[in-house]
Amino acid sequence: MSTIPKDPYMLLSYVNTQLRDHYDSLEEMCYALDVDVSTVVDVLSGIGYTYEADQNCFRS
Repeated sequence: MSTIPKDPYMLLSYVNTQLRDHYDSLEEMCYALDVDVSTVVDVLSGIGYTYEADQNCFRS
């Protein structure tokens, strides 16, 4: 996860912005940024957020 923020709340903001502005899915974003999907999901679930595929964003 060297190319994305390590702080969970900064990561949440960054990921949701990227998903909104550039990518159609979490998997597409992670592939393009070369980050592990499960790592992003795990970090954000640790602060109470889950990925909503139909909304293409993380929500609490």
